[in-house]
Amino acid sequence: MVEENKIYHHTVNIYYDDTDFSGVVYHANYLKYFEHAREHAIGQAELVRMWDEEGLGFVVYKVEMQFAEGAVFGDALDIRSYCVKEGPFRLNWFHEVWRPGGTKTAVTGVVQLVCINRERRLVPIPDFKP
Repeated sequence: MVEENKIYHHTVNIYYDDTDFSGVVYHANYLKYFEHAREHAIGQAELVRMWDEEGLGFVVYKVEMQFAEGAVFGDALDIRSYCVKEGPFRLNWFHEVWRPGGTKTAVTGVVQLVCINRERRLVPIPDFKP
């Protein structure tokens, strides 16, 4: 499992099809980038193992995002992510999107995850190591 408060970096290359008619990244795509960053931090193999062996998976409970600067075609974004456990049932993932040479975050987001079992019932976060 991930370490609480450790900053994980994930690079996202922006392709033409990531952008909208104005030439900037379409806002909803940041949710995908955040998902990829979390998956990278936790590890695909661990997520598959959790589901296959323990019947546990993470789902999004709540999302907040703030946009300050749009990314454009050709950017290589640095998604900086860290998580903080909030009680036995929630993980808050904090995400910052940095553009190349940026002096401030382009986009920030907080994604609140909960853990469910195969019956889609809420269960405590497993094996969390703060």
